[in-house]
Amino acid sequence: MPVAIITGASKGLGRALAEGLAARGWDLVLDARTARELEEAAGAVAVHGTRVEALPGDVTDAAHRGELVGAARRLGGPDLVVHNASALGAEPLVPLARLPLDGLRRALEVNVVAALGLVQEALPPLRASATGAVVVVSSDAAVEAYGTWGGYGASKAAVDHLAAVLAVEEPGLRVWAVDPGDMATDLYAAAVPDDGAPRPEPAAVVPGFLRLLDDRPASGRYSAPTLVEGR
Repeated sequence: MPVAIITGASKGLGRALAEGLAARGWDLVLDARTARELEEAAGAVAVHGTRVEALPGDVTDAAHRGELVGAARRLGGPDLVVHNASALGAEPLVPLARLPLDGLRRALEVNVVAALGLVQEALPPLRASATGAVVVVSSDAAVEAYGTWGGYGASKAAVDHLAAVLAVEEPGLRVWAVDPGDMATDLYAAAVPDDGAPRPEPAAVVPGFLRLLDDRPASGRYSAPTLVEGR
């Protein structure tokens, strides 16, 4: 069975992706900072009959990243790394004039540095896989100038660029930066707590991510909602 590592998998998009992959027979290594929520998510995903390893920890910790890749190796992989874990930089979001620099550093560490660190750790088995792939979860804030989203958007723009360069340097892999679009997640609620407008559940965009795995298009930046619509 193919093996995937998914960070930030206790809830939201990460958990939805875990459900989608497990339903297809993927074995999984799941990461999140909150052990109780992660164990609950792993139990729900395991009903599909696949092997699921739940490793709580902080993805900015190099030792924890090594544990994730080690667990995936024991399962026979990894074939796919999904960097979904994200930090906003401030909760709720604030203009750049008031953005705490420590918050910006945290966003860069989680969204960019940890993503690269995990990929570096996983590169040997990814290269050995016939279907090795990396997904970094992006955002439209990476390409659009939205007020208060500057720190988070800068971190997502940076990880998009890392993904693009990785694709050039590792032509044997597929490297996709994927914008999932607006979703009803705890992350968005923390970012803009006063915005109560209805948004799609994360499960609605999972078919877009699965289409990437099915069709294996060229490395690049993709929109999950567009993929779901078949365009």
